[in-house]
Amino acid sequence: MKLRLQKTDRLKRLAQVIEDDPFITDRELACVFGVSIQTVRLDRLELGIPESRERTRRLAKEATNKVRSVETGEVIGDLIHVKLGQEGISVLETDKDMAFRRTSIVRGHHIFAQANSLAVALVDAEIALTGTAIVKYLRPVKAGERLVAKAEILSRSGRRHVVKVTTQIGHEDVFAGEFTVFAVEEPEGYGEDSRRGFN
Repeated sequence: MKLRLQKTDRLKRLAQVIEDDPFITDRELACVFGVSIQTVRLDRLELGIPESRERTRRLAKEATNKVRSVETGEVIGDLIHVKLGQEGISVLETDKDMAFRRTSIVRGHHIFAQANSLAVALVDAEIALTGTAIVKYLRPVKAGERLVAKAEILSRSGRRHVVKVTTQIGHEDVFAGEFTVFAVEEPEGYGEDSRRGFN
């Protein structure tokens, strides 16, 4: 449903919509408000709100700094929210390089990798490894669609964590998985000093 509002009301509503969904694109906002993409851009500039990619980049930088089990660049997609030991969200912008050439359907391992790396990132440990994964692909994903993966730790027993991940496009579930992730003690002698010997 398109919102047709006066400019003042539209600006207030726009700011609220972006706050609720920081990675919503200008194109999607234009559809929501029934205005042109250019109007959305001008409204954002007036409000001092950066474009979707910059908002995502800022959130990703904040979230990644909190993670212990993986390093920057090891999470597939942009990690935009994380509470260690509890929950997290990542966003993956799919493209044609991730898809089969003939059908433009995104290969399953990209979708799995986003969910798996998010599950591992939630574990508050220096080293975390996936033990098992039970997954369901609920519908094909086309290149260009944006995947939003949401994860929560369902249970914890010692080093064992059960993590549920649901990936959506808009409000539609496209993937669901339950990952068993183990926090692993760092082996004695393994660290920066020992790694130097392999350079």
